Amino acid sequence: MSGHVAAIVDGVAVPVDVVDAREARLRSTTLAAALPRPGTSEGRQLRRWLTQLLVTERVIAAEAAARGLTAVAAPTEDELLPDMAARLDIGSVAASALADPLARALFTHITAAVDVSEADVVGYHARNPMRFVARPADHRGWHRRAADAPPLDDVRSAITEHLRSAARRRAFRLWLDARRAELVELAPGYEHPGDPRQPDNTHKH
Repeated sequence: MSGHVAAIVDGVAVPVDVVDAREARLRSTTLAAALPRPGTSEGRQLRRWLTQLLVTERVIAAEAAARGLTAVAAPTEDELLPDMAARLDIGSVAASALADPLARALFTHITAAVDVSEADVVGYHARNPMRFVARPADHRGWHRRAADAPPLDDVRSAITEHLRSAARRRAFRLWLDARRAELVELAPGYEHPGDPRQPDNTHKH
């Protein structure tokens, strides 16, 4: 792999120039002040993260094309990633890639068969009886603590959707990790940010 290539995805090179352009675009936004300085350890980690995003986008695009998918009728980003917890759950790279409706269409296709069992729902309610309790408001709008846990039948649909969404995020994350492992080769200097073998990884145990 030449010094002008950051990665190879299924035999197709991702030039360093493409990483440079993505970084320049990011540094031209309002986020610029919060980004690490170029050339620092943190700056190199940012480039590694951008490389991960770029190869992920290519893996997703190729997979969607192979399956004949389009972005028509793709779910919204908020439907798949409704809050910060969901974004953390699926990982920052996958969450960023899901800004693309084609990626969301692929997510829906990959995870269509994922579901949860009645035992999962019952067990979750037993462990978290107050998780989906309605908190009544008084005349001033203050929400009071509910005295009792709701019956399972009252919160079954909310628990089912919560668990199914989490299971689908996990299934997509695992599928994406496996596809990247099969298709992506990273050049030295463009390793995964969390790779313990690269010199800028400061996460220690």
